[in-house]
Amino acid sequence: MKLRLFSRGFRFTTGNGKFYKKMDFSDPPAKASLCCEESVEGAPPTYAMYEALKDSCQNNATYFHPDDSENGQRLYQGFMTLIDHIDTVWPLVDHVRKVAPSYDFDAKSPGNGYRSFVSVVDSCVLHGLKLSRQVCTGRDALLFRKGYFVKEVESCGQLLASLGTCLHHLQTLLSWAAPGELFPIEPHSPEELFSQADTINQYCFYGRCLGFQFLPSMRGILKGISICMAGFSEAYYSHGNLISSVWTGGQYLIDPEMRARRIVNISQSASVEFCKAFWFLAESEIMKRVPSLMSSTVAVNKIITLPPEPIVMTTNEGKEMTILPPTVHIGLQGLNVRLISVNKRIGMAGEGSSTLPPAEGIIFHCHGGGFVAQSSKSHETYLREWASKLNIPILSVDYSLAPQAPFPRALEEVFFAYCWMINNFKEIGTTGKRIVFAGDSAGANLIAGCTLKILEAGLRPPEGLFMAYAPLLVSFIPSPARLLCLMDPLLPFGFMMRCLKAYASPNARGKVEKRSSKENSTSNATTPVEGNGFLKVSPSQEGASEGPSSFEEVSPSDLAELQAHKSGSERRQSSDTTISAASLTSEHTAAAGITPTEDKSQHISEAATGLMGAMSSRLAFITGSNNIRPSQEELAVRSNLDALIARSPSDEFIFSVPRDPLLSPYWADDELLKRFPPVRILTVHLDPCLDDCVMFAKKLKGLGNEVGLDVLEGLPHGFLNFSLMAKEAHEGSNLCVERIKQLLDLENHANTPDNTEL
Repeated sequence: MKLRLFSRGFRFTTGNGKFYKKMDFSDPPAKASLCCEESVEGAPPTYAMYEALKDSCQNNATYFHPDDSENGQRLYQGFMTLIDHIDTVWPLVDHVRKVAPSYDFDAKSPGNGYRSFVSVVDSCVLHGLKLSRQVCTGRDALLFRKGYFVKEVESCGQLLASLGTCLHHLQTLLSWAAPGELFPIEPHSPEELFSQADTINQYCFYGRCLGFQFLPSMRGILKGISICMAGFSEAYYSHGNLISSVWTGGQYLIDPEMRARRIVNISQSASVEFCKAFWFLAESEIMKRVPSLMSSTVAVNKIITLPPEPIVMTTNEGKEMTILPPTVHIGLQGLNVRLISVNKRIGMAGEGSSTLPPAEGIIFHCHGGGFVAQSSKSHETYLREWASKLNIPILSVDYSLAPQAPFPRALEEVFFAYCWMINNFKEIGTTGKRIVFAGDSAGANLIAGCTLKILEAGLRPPEGLFMAYAPLLVSFIPSPARLLCLMDPLLPFGFMMRCLKAYASPNARGKVEKRSSKENSTSNATTPVEGNGFLKVSPSQEGASEGPSSFEEVSPSDLAELQAHKSGSERRQSSDTTISAASLTSEHTAAAGITPTEDKSQHISEAATGLMGAMSSRLAFITGSNNIRPSQEELAVRSNLDALIARSPSDEFIFSVPRDPLLSPYWADDELLKRFPPVRILTVHLDPCLDDCVMFAKKLKGLGNEVGLDVLEGLPHGFLNFSLMAKEAHEGSNLCVERIKQLLDLENHANTPDNTEL
């Protein structure tokens, strides 16, 4: 094979002179939607890229072989190792590449976990080719940095080796599932999967190669978040030594290996309380002002507190039924919902006079956050823009969060909020002619579960569902896409498992409610919920990595933090004004006498003056400002966190999850799913929940439902929260708006949506 180099790219030719397409070194990562295309000769065009990397590595290895210096020999060995890994990986990835298209939802929506892994491996090879070419062109220069490129080449080799291990796991998954099925038919566990091959080295995914599989616009964001996570853990686990954490945080910027070790150890060892604390940074005072400064201006942005009182509903058959307020786990509490509208409308409670008639539609929204964190406020960045472009009100539910309020509390609150909305359309500025549910991540799971409850109760269902990167099978059944969390900067494996355990595990839930009773805790831990193939928990394993999770064990400083970052059940306050059985609290709205320009100027000033206060509040929480000190055992765990050795990802996550359709809508009865309204699902190729979305869409389609699926390239799970930071994320948010528009007015659109790739 002959390699022809150009100034900005390369192209390949075979012995017969046939050229493959030119590839630019500045191109984004390999596209999963195209990873399985074949050339006219029957061979995938990426094969030339693999061969080109081998040729380039051989060229560099030959050059550095006579170099007797330590770095010279390490470069030689590094390039030879890359060649060996390519020879090992190619037949594995080639097999997956050939079978991946048979797992797609349809030809217009290419996407599944197998495609995703092929694109990740292709992106790694492209990364290695760029790196090898840099060495080729610069190795004779006087200022060539051998030490730097040694680490880069070795990191790339480790990355390719780890992906090779992942490919071995994919071969196992292929043998477990029927053709076209992304979930195993027989009961299999992640523990069984990981026992089939060597343990995956996660460190290489969070070091120098962090974010290699994502779009260039996202890599800097993801790197920044990872550095913040590692730095925040220093303050959290050193009990608030700010100077030390700032100093070490700077080291994470310049030392990728140190950052990788810290992130992997955090993922595998930190409790769900750490996850909550880190994600709640998005709720800090300075971050709360970002939507007001950068997003679309809205006239209405207020909190409505729904009192815990019974709601009388009328079923589709004309019968009356009473919906009781949720009481499970945390008792009767008020429920907060956020109303966002770009305009004030006639009848809208607490907004004075307006001549604009009520909107004919309403968006009923649930936010993401792994069931344990965030709120409607942290998702306001894109909700404001949606409200502006759709020109209809959005009602977003601040449901209670786990582990204090595990399943089914959040779902019951969402259902209760929906029933309240049905009886109070006028107060939120709509006629309610068309209702569309919208949710991302955990919120998407909740709106799907809420739809099932509505159908079971015989109430009016929504006219459509829009779900973004939705977890629809909340269990530990392995699938190819779920392996992506082993390299995900935003949703690491440990974080995802702890969130699921906090929300879904009945054993963990029993511990929350009965921790004070040792005998009850022990007996519950050994009782399997259902013979459904899920992992069982033993008494010695339960709670091995859990921190305080019951209200009785929350310290005064924790309560102060919960009050400072109110969300869901933790965001309940009475208001002086009661209108239509709901308390209204206006928040950052264009109040009478204040123009949007004046409002923004005011927020800029408030943001500047409140920055130090926000930092002080966060540090006070970390340090336990009320003189509350951790136990000796907790201090030992915190001080030794960074010294922990990476373990198999499944070691500490052995617990059972009930096969409940309200928890996992994928398990819902077919007769109930047939009655689902039209559904639009949007997900991304690099999302651990991708297979959930694909299989749920397939199931609905097989039942004759109207369903559309969009799979976007190069974006991470939760990309909507970055719609103000990255162009492609903003374009993805715009596509969400288009899909919601289709659901709001389906009669003017074709039944089958035009699936769009970005």
